[in-house]
Amino acid sequence: MAKQINEIKIEIKNPMQEIEIEKMTLNCGAVEEKLERSIKLLETITKRKVLVIKSTKRIPDFGISPGKKSGCKITIRDKKEIISLLKRFFAAVDNKISKKKVSENHLSFGIKEYIEIPGMEYNRDIGILGLEMDIVFTRKGKRVKLRKIKRGKYPKKQNVTPGEIIDYLRKNFNLEVGK
Repeated sequence: MAKQINEIKIEIKNPMQEIEIEKMTLNCGAVEEKLERSIKLLETITKRKVLVIKSTKRIPDFGISPGKKSGCKITIRDKKEIISLLKRFFAAVDNKISKKKVSENHLSFGIKEYIEIPGMEYNRDIGILGLEMDIVFTRKGKRVKLRKIKRGKYPKKQNVTPGEIIDYLRKNFNLEVGK
């Protein structure tokens, strides 16, 4: 939206339409011995405590049954830490991401081997493992939908579209989004 005041064009942006990163989740799926290595990997990358996930389904091919530990994850909400990690993760995938990995309100991608991440060295205790990232984008005002008292509606136009996420990533991280 632009306004003209005395023949000077001033760009007015709505602060409620600004896109920001809400959180980032790192996860690894594994069972038994590989799970212990996955926990070590996530702890070395983030220097935080890991949450172990228990399965609710039975998947015999992977040796998973209900109640058995089947993965681990870490959720990061600190914006500065998210940005520093994202720069490293995007460098690991050569600053290129497929358009299929971007959907409404979030971006998901994986790294096949953690040694591709800049600053990470091979650790014999961990071996060769990969991990997945999920970045959630939001606009201001989302709390209206989530709060307990006087809960309001969150209109569909407040969702972050894939095109807006791609523009945000190109502008802030010099990321190349391909087909």
